[in-house]
Amino acid sequence: MSLVIVGSIALDTIETSTHSVSDVPGGSTTYCSLAASYFAKPHIVGVVGEDYPESVITLLKDHHVNLEGLVTEPGKTFRWGGRYAENFDNRTTLFTDLNVFETFNPALPDSYKKAEYVLLANIHPGLQHHVLDQLESKAFVVLDTMNLWIDIALDELKSLMQRINMLVINDEEALMLTGERNYGKAAAKLRDMGPEWVVIKKGQHGALLFHEDRIFAVPGLVLDEVLDPTGAGDSFVGALIGYLAQSKDLSFDNMKLALVFGSVLASYCVEDFSVEGITYLEEADLEERYDEFVIMNQF
Repeated sequence: MSLVIVGSIALDTIETSTHSVSDVPGGSTTYCSLAASYFAKPHIVGVVGEDYPESVITLLKDHHVNLEGLVTEPGKTFRWGGRYAENFDNRTTLFTDLNVFETFNPALPDSYKKAEYVLLANIHPGLQHHVLDQLESKAFVVLDTMNLWIDIALDELKSLMQRINMLVINDEEALMLTGERNYGKAAAKLRDMGPEWVVIKKGQHGALLFHEDRIFAVPGLVLDEVLDPTGAGDSFVGALIGYLAQSKDLSFDNMKLALVFGSVLASYCVEDFSVEGITYLEEADLEERYDEFVIMNQF
């Protein structure tokens, strides 16, 4: 057992300028675990309500996601709704119904406590602290956070950053935390806060990896069509840590590969709604898109 993922599990309602879907699989843990499953066997911790579709449970099992840490509570599953602008750059939250997620208290099963790799997906920093407190191993910990926690739980987030190995954050959040628009200066300040590795996501423009005095940039793939960007960042970090858990190699060169495979899964994610884009991939699909990234970067 090497990889544990803790975060939110939700049912989403998504609206774009051309389509809309309701009560589809969502939440950071869902995207992260499915993306990671192409490289490792994730063990998840989460909570759902009695209304959570059995079809999604079956989907997770088909992807060899361990559900021992998934709890079903009386009530309804966490629900979120969002509407995207035509260019997908702006998103409006329509509703957030926490339901059973409001009292979520992540408890690691005994079999999870010696994990080698841990992904703290998007939940309150206090809960992420609680997860780390339960570990009995010296795991490689990746933290994904969001602007909400920077606004309302900054002290807890900063103390958490002293306990992790890698921070994955988008450019807006990096600016909020550091006050720096320059990526290099922002990454240096973030590394001073604790994490040895920093990844700054730039949306459709790719991502940057910072470690000591080394930098790696992976571009965003130019796609013919984007249907739904929901979960792209979660798919990215899920595939990244899944690849690390599979390879068990924390060298800079291997981290570069992890970023590329994260970008591969994120690129498939946005081509369909919800998790559909990352559900039925074959090894050949991953290899083909990996080759596209290689060709884009050769000169």
